[in-house]
Amino acid sequence: MLKTHPVTRAALWTVAALVSVWLIAPTLIVIPLSFTDKASLVFPPTGWSLRWYESFFSNAQWVGALWNSILIGLLVALLATVLGLLAAMGLRSLVNRKLAGALTIGLLAPMVVPGIVVAIGVYAVYLKAGLLGTLPGFVFAHTVLALPFTVVAITAGFSNFDERLELAAQSLGAPPVQTFLKVTLPNIMPGMVSGALFAFVTSFDEVMVSLFIKSPYLETLPVLMYASVTRDTDPTLAAAATVILVLTTAIVIGALVFTGRKKRA
Repeated sequence: MLKTHPVTRAALWTVAALVSVWLIAPTLIVIPLSFTDKASLVFPPTGWSLRWYESFFSNAQWVGALWNSILIGLLVALLATVLGLLAAMGLRSLVNRKLAGALTIGLLAPMVVPGIVVAIGVYAVYLKAGLLGTLPGFVFAHTVLALPFTVVAITAGFSNFDERLELAAQSLGAPPVQTFLKVTLPNIMPGMVSGALFAFVTSFDEVMVSLFIKSPYLETLPVLMYASVTRDTDPTLAAAATVILVLTTAIVIGALVFTGRKKRA
């Protein structure tokens, strides 16, 4: 293993810390803004108050949008994880590596295609299918965006899995279904959980596609925040942004901790 000089290591850590602060600082500014006592977004705050969190949680529209985002995110996490598992198993079973690579690129395409392109395509299809502003429409659209993350996470889980364990179980008389449930699934579970959590976060934070398929009767929290910016800029918006920031950060950290513990085990 290559050893680095202590001075070099300290310099690298310093650069990494500075880059991290540069990337995170603009996001963290919304937290003090959400506690301001002013009726506008002023930084730095001249006083502190919880009135904007009270405004957020006492407003039926804000709370309803929050619950819509959570519900859609949970359904997307479930659907994307199941589809991602099936896709990863299919890619794993392919003998033709070139075909597997081409299919992988297709599965990962939503990660690199601009969101506006996906949004326009989804809107055109949903307009004819009658799915605009519906819960299934939101779930299907968000699943398209979240699926690449579950495929990547579960494929990584399979890459760290020793296939000889399956062969040993089958040689002892275990049927394929039992082998999968008792041997394969427990070993790839960290990847599945990680993929599901990232799928939830992807759905919870989605704005572009949601703007195209929303309706007055069903809108998510990021969409309501976007609409609020065009109407007014009171710090309730910062409180909503802080709620999203805290929730998504906790989920990502939880996924990393869970995956790390499973790997050490």
